[in-house]
Amino acid sequence: MPAAHQSAYLDHAATTPMRPEAVEAMLPFLTVRYANPSGAHRMARDARRALDEARDEWAEMLGCAPGEVVFTSGGTESDNLAVFGAARRPDDPAAELTAHAGLVVCSAIEHHAVLDPTLALGGRTVAVDRTGRLDLDDLAAVLDQEARRHDAGEGPGVRLVSVMFANNETGAVQPVGEVAEVVRRHAPHAALHTDAVQGFCLADLSVAAAAADLVSLSAHKFGGPKGVGLLVVRPSVRLTPRQLGGGQERGHRPGTQDVAGIVAATVAGRLTAASRPAEVERLTKLRDRLVEGLLAVLDDAVETGVERVDGLADRSGRAPGIAHLCLGGVESEALLYLLEQAEVFASAASSCSSGAMEASHVLGAMGVPSEWAAGSLRLSLGWASTDAEVDHALAAIPPAVHQLRRFTL
Repeated sequence: MPAAHQSAYLDHAATTPMRPEAVEAMLPFLTVRYANPSGAHRMARDARRALDEARDEWAEMLGCAPGEVVFTSGGTESDNLAVFGAARRPDDPAAELTAHAGLVVCSAIEHHAVLDPTLALGGRTVAVDRTGRLDLDDLAAVLDQEARRHDAGEGPGVRLVSVMFANNETGAVQPVGEVAEVVRRHAPHAALHTDAVQGFCLADLSVAAAAADLVSLSAHKFGGPKGVGLLVVRPSVRLTPRQLGGGQERGHRPGTQDVAGIVAATVAGRLTAASRPAEVERLTKLRDRLVEGLLAVLDDAVETGVERVDGLADRSGRAPGIAHLCLGGVESEALLYLLEQAEVFASAASSCSSGAMEASHVLGAMGVPSEWAAGSLRLSLGWASTDAEVDHALAAIPPAVHQLRRFTL
């Protein structure tokens, strides 16, 4: 008999396949339960009931009140709403984005959905160490400096600090609770936002992100559909909407809600939360086998930001589903092409640049030399990952690397 077709999808940090249960839950709202939840008739009330039930369930999973759950079109909108919404003064929602903006401070390794709005508002970034962990002393220093400038009438004062829960490139996990303590001590009037898009599969955010005032999620990172996200908005935050034109989502995010997508996202979230402890253990084993297997046969290869003690890797500060390597003598673009031919689907870094290959600001902030960053490879696992995929990757990646190195020597 011919060998079964083998492939390895190792790009779950970019997007996961939808869970079959989420697809099944979505279909009725695309066919027979399609009414607008803002309407008054029976069909509209049915859609609104489904929306309210989804909001209640998310509130329970995230440890907040139902009214604190704001549904959005995904992680990027959730992050943008948090940054622009918290930075702008609520008494003038129609003003230009930079008008009346308080200062935003974020880590240097944030996703572009946070980093770019922060820089557009003239905000500041905080350093990380070589493992990708936020420098808490630098954060305190930046907050203190801005407090002195504000007291002297030379600055607007810090209104928002944003630190992601887990990095989408390297998997580095940030100490959100410790960050919150620094913010409360050095900028007590600032809100704290965490981009937890990569964090929902990793931790119970009702506990792990309880100190954050704003929390962003995106459904397609845990088996839900693309185009659905949410933002937790605590009552302490005065959030200015980015768009006007309706009262949906308590005015935070006007526009007709995607009921079908929200219902599907809720099912995916429920399944993820229920299986999380077992999945973290399973994915940790898969990732470790994948990384150690590659490092055992590839020279000039390092695991990005992971320190080794007596030959043993300390991955305690890493999301289990993300492995990141830097390979000497290899260019990422060429390697990804060869891997695709071998039915291994991976990435070099973030997948939010329309496929364009560009220098990683994350690796730069971590101090990774450019010649090493040029050979970066992200291998990310998720709920659908299997042992067979890891086996296939271990068989396919080393020959591709060796082939490229033969041409560069």
